[in-house]
Amino acid sequence: MMRLQAENLACERGGRSVFTGVNFSLSGGEALVVTGRNGAGKSSLLRQIAGLLRVAEGSLTLSGGAAEATLSEQAHYLGHLDAVKPSLSVRENLTFWASYLGGRSTPVEPALAAVDLADLADLPAAYLSAGQQRRLSIARLAAVQRPLWLLDEPTSALDAPSQERLAALMAAHRSGGGMIVAAAHGPIGLEDARELELGAAG
Repeated sequence: MMRLQAENLACERGGRSVFTGVNFSLSGGEALVVTGRNGAGKSSLLRQIAGLLRVAEGSLTLSGGAAEATLSEQAHYLGHLDAVKPSLSVRENLTFWASYLGGRSTPVEPALAAVDLADLADLPAAYLSAGQQRRLSIARLAAVQRPLWLLDEPTSALDAPSQERLAALMAAHRSGGGMIVAAAHGPIGLEDARELELGAAG
């Protein structure tokens, strides 16, 4: 079984300590919700796991995955920015990301259907609303299989039906042995998730 382990993690940005002494472990099928006040380091922690920020102290290890792949190569990172190219169609945007993430032969139509964008596949992304752009970003999770999902405020700009679709995608991912680490200020539809509060007193 896959296992993500963080031991005594510390993060520094701009010469300032963001957090220290963070420990957690996560096994296949489990989810962890990272909470805390603004500036506590929720996004920074996700970016560290994704390999986008240097680990100042401590270690991050993923065991039980693909031996030849790095931790970041086995993770999907969904940040605040949706990374949508306006001039490309919805389908072309997702096809690009699927190819970039290693799913070159993966058909993207099922992923678009999973986020209710199939009918807009040929529409230039410039015409999408903020919620539709967010759904297009979420479609990357379904288009290419990776065992670890790192989700930073994933329900941002989503209406209630879209939040339900995301909850269904997350449940299916976990039922197949996948893991999720999500930063959130409130409920995001992750059942039985454990909580890691950053910046908590004591």
